[in-house]
Amino acid sequence: MTLTRDATGTGGTAVRVTPRDDVPANRGGLCQKGWTAAELLTVPDRLTTPLMRARRDAPLEPCTWDEALDRVTAEAGRLRALHGPDAVAVFGGGGLTNEKAYQLGRFARIALGTSQIDYNGRFCMSSAAAASGRAFGMDRGLPGPVTDLAASGAVLLAGGNVAETMPPFMRHLTEMRDGGGALIVVDPRRTATARRADLHLQPAPGTDIALANGLLHLVIAEGLADEEYIAARTTGFDAVRTVVNGYWPGRVERITGVPVPLMREAVRLLGRASRAHVLTARGAEQHARGTDMAGSFINLALALGLPGRAGSGYGCLTGQGNGQGGREHGQKADQLPGYRRIDDPAARAHVAEVWGVDPDDLPGPGRSAYELLSALGTEGGPRALLLFGSNPVVSAPRAAAVQDRLDALDLLVVADFVPSETARRADVVLPAAQWAEESGTMTNLEGRVLRRRRAVPPPDGVRTDLEIIAALAGRLGAPGKWSTDPAEVFGELRRASAGGTADYSGITYERIEAEGGVFWPCPAEDHPGTPRPYLDRFPTPDGRARFVPAEHRGADEDVDADYPVYLTTGRVLAQYQSGAQTRRVAALTEAAPEPFAELHPDLAGRLGIEDGARVRVASRRGAVTVRARLTADIRHDTVFIPFHWAGEGRANLLTNPALDPVSRMPEFKVCAVRLEPEVPPAA
Repeated sequence: MTLTRDATGTGGTAVRVTPRDDVPANRGGLCQKGWTAAELLTVPDRLTTPLMRARRDAPLEPCTWDEALDRVTAEAGRLRALHGPDAVAVFGGGGLTNEKAYQLGRFARIALGTSQIDYNGRFCMSSAAAASGRAFGMDRGLPGPVTDLAASGAVLLAGGNVAETMPPFMRHLTEMRDGGGALIVVDPRRTATARRADLHLQPAPGTDIALANGLLHLVIAEGLADEEYIAARTTGFDAVRTVVNGYWPGRVERITGVPVPLMREAVRLLGRASRAHVLTARGAEQHARGTDMAGSFINLALALGLPGRAGSGYGCLTGQGNGQGGREHGQKADQLPGYRRIDDPAARAHVAEVWGVDPDDLPGPGRSAYELLSALGTEGGPRALLLFGSNPVVSAPRAAAVQDRLDALDLLVVADFVPSETARRADVVLPAAQWAEESGTMTNLEGRVLRRRRAVPPPDGVRTDLEIIAALAGRLGAPGKWSTDPAEVFGELRRASAGGTADYSGITYERIEAEGGVFWPCPAEDHPGTPRPYLDRFPTPDGRARFVPAEHRGADEDVDADYPVYLTTGRVLAQYQSGAQTRRVAALTEAAPEPFAELHPDLAGRLGIEDGARVRVASRRGAVTVRARLTADIRHDTVFIPFHWAGEGRANLLTNPALDPVSRMPEFKVCAVRLEPEVPPAA
């Protein structure tokens, strides 16, 4: 989007949002959230001064920046002296710019010396990232420019509702269909995206591995596997073939509920297309076996010979504003900048040299996001948390337990621009600049690095995250320079990422401006960038992609007599993530004012639930009360609740924190619940 400043005549600035037509991924399109984003700059409860409470049971009161920063550093120093450097933890966000994500990871590791850093992106793309790294040697959302989709002959989208969550992206799929291509959607709900599809497969939640294996079984049986490609460019196919032999169509239909004729039609559409894509999103990834779920769809794509072919491939869709770049430069517990592993001695040596520290002084891997949050305030766990760009009181699984852990801390520090549900529980709140008030870069799902330029200055009393990090680092006596200039920080990021998987060393602000974005890896300023990284070879030791077999095992928590209905969660068009921003925009609140439980009329009839009535939904972890919304667009055995709201409609009070063993992704997308009409109060 382009931000245009209009003088208000009172010394302030109004911002007008207009779409940019020079970014191919959006093609001049914005969703409702983008059109209304400027309203966030002037919300009535905007934070413009630091807040601090004298003790845990005291209210938050305004204070000076010096008072707030002195409190943070004094408490952090005290806790580190008593309990060691891991007593202070850091939690980041996938919406932070590349510069802020990089600087936050650097701050944690050399200013605090802590291994305890992770971020909310762990709840987003971590399973697809792990599966892509395992199969291809690299995690990048799409294998080529998003514009390739328009020329595709078929696209299978598993677990994504882009018509509501990424409306500009939907344009490419619509153009593909207008050109004769077919869209196949895999989703337990008949979403807005599924309604626009040529074929909708509606599996039971948690059965994606069985479905993907069944589709691959049919690909092999019908002679649609690309045997030449498999022999030349992959390894491990025989083991996968052995596994999927056990997923004959009738068995897969019994497991998933997807009729055999629809499965056959799906593989024929994919197998007969000259170009095709297999895409996954959160519905196929936010599971306790999410890495294997995404990996099973990668196996399907590899058997069809798609990855590494121009105009074809496997991709995973980004869920946050900088979901791709935010996980590349050091916010994750196990990573250093450039997508380097923190336990790799060569990676540690390279980054330590850039940072001017001894490699042995860098901490090792820390806890993943949910494990970190659930360890807060416990014996041996962190005693303080510094949080940037996240709202886990609403967004974390088993949210009530996470809230209790935050309350058990000796010190909670939140940098935000509004009093989010998490900020309201903090001991110190630091007012941070918003997206329009600071510059930086972001990396989209194609791996294209883009500029974000400041449109207006922050209000008086507000600081950027880079300024906050620099002030804290200075007070802590951290080594090196801590710049507040995004361009300088990006220059250091380039050096730190050089030679890594996500190599930004050849990308400059000037190139981004001149070229409309640059694709990584880009190892030199005269390198053109890499829009299609797998064309010649995969970045694995032998240059081949890897098939990895996976067996269906079902959800971690299946339905039973006490909790007989599957719950799945997701997003709606007018709201975003934890809702801390979008619930403050009048037009978005009017469009989607409250949470709801979407369920089939047959299920509602059996339970005595009427459309529009309030219904109580309970799991083994908690309960919510929301309005029922009856629709035939969902399976008879499933209820859907969006997760954008706080209070009694907080969907993540219900969700299961069971973790994927590889990605450490919680199982947001399926758990067992029971439903009952809300009992009206006695007269």
